[in-house]
Amino acid sequence: MKRILQEDLIYEILSVVGEIPEGSVATYGQIARLIGRDKNARLVGRVLSMADRYGDYPCHRVVNHAGRLAPGWPEQRQLLQREGVPMKDAFHVDLKQCQWDC
Repeated sequence: MKRILQEDLIYEILSVVGEIPEGSVATYGQIARLIGRDKNARLVGRVLSMADRYGDYPCHRVVNHAGRLAPGWPEQRQLLQREGVPMKDAFHVDLKQCQWDC
């Protein structure tokens, strides 16, 4: 039973990530709020770190609360730039211009 709940939570998070439109980003905390788990931003990050096991999701569109890109994932910046996401600097997106309004 517990495993089913965990998988349901994983797919709930991933389904929200799948809704983020091209050219926009969401924060881990924003996704946590959307699934009714306001204080679980780190859980969202943990799920996204293993998202490739569950299919193809646009996880590159998720950043931290300050717009910082995921450390150790240089491709994230390239993917976002291809979508036209504005950057503040080499490590941060401009959340004021591109945060998903959901």
